[in-house]
Amino acid sequence: MIANSKSDSYAAAGVDVTAGYEAVDRIRPLVESTYIKGVVGSIGDFGGLFQPDLTGMKTPMLVSGTDGVGTKLKIAFLMDKHDTVGIDCVAMCVNDIICGGAMPMFFLDYIACGKNIPTRIEAIVKGITDGCRMASCALIGGETAEMPGFYPEDEYDLAGFSVGIVDREKVITHDHMAAGDILLGLTSSGVHSNGFSLVRKVLDVEHHYADYSDELGCTIGEELLKPTRIYVNAIRQLMTAGVDIHGISHITGGGFYENVPRMMKEGLTAVIDTNAFPCPPIFDLIQKAGDIPTRDMYNTFNMGIGMVIAVPREQARLALETVVRAGQHAFVIGHIGQGDNAVEVKY
Repeated sequence: MIANSKSDSYAAAGVDVTAGYEAVDRIRPLVESTYIKGVVGSIGDFGGLFQPDLTGMKTPMLVSGTDGVGTKLKIAFLMDKHDTVGIDCVAMCVNDIICGGAMPMFFLDYIACGKNIPTRIEAIVKGITDGCRMASCALIGGETAEMPGFYPEDEYDLAGFSVGIVDREKVITHDHMAAGDILLGLTSSGVHSNGFSLVRKVLDVEHHYADYSDELGCTIGEELLKPTRIYVNAIRQLMTAGVDIHGISHITGGGFYENVPRMMKEGLTAVIDTNAFPCPPIFDLIQKAGDIPTRDMYNTFNMGIGMVIAVPREQARLALETVVRAGQHAFVIGHIGQGDNAVEVKY
């Protein structure tokens, strides 16, 4: 703790700076557990320093991504479980930047809360550091803001951003995408971190989060709080194996209809067969509870596929075997065809 730093006046306004110092002391070993080669300095500096390894790179490019966890946090509040939403925060950022072939180097977080409870901050940061280790990147900084009167005492918001690096000649684009390419779908862990405003409404989560579901094999809250899967290692292994990736789409809010077109080349259509992969039971539960049209489900949720990758047909087996060895379940879920629809989802 910083010596002699205490303000009774600030505390009377609802901000306890000493609680902030205690939180830093608690999270220090968690943060340092993520340090990789390139980290300079330590927690507590005004800025996070990182020296990237540019060995072998002709034209290094930085790729950045930022996101938050959204209203999924409401489930964490209801369950008073805060040690996994940090994984979601990291995942939503690093899964975006790897779509361009960049490997994440470091991550920074922002936690805004109504009251700084050091043990809760520690739990949140534990999730963040777990996610960073999964993504092989370092947590090199962050900010915790205590904002009484703005947030309720038992609530907080969580956001972050990550920076990755890739050699310009290895940036993943759709330039070589062609009709006949195979679409590989990497499975999700469930709802991930999108569509929770709709989920909370149709499942009446506030009143039913503790209900046990035979279909799910756990409570509603436990299912919804499963953290977003991180795909960095799978993509890294594909690139190392020499797979010629023709496009990657991270399936987040907007589902297939919004995200797959973002990787598509003009004049081509991604044809996705929904019968080619299993849909987790949570989505069936959501659809039935809200009487939601099937198209809307695929236009809102990932439906069991968190990432879609386009590869040449002749490399489909290699790609599938590679991601499986990386510990990720995957399916051939479709192909690239001629057309101007960008994406066609067959039910």
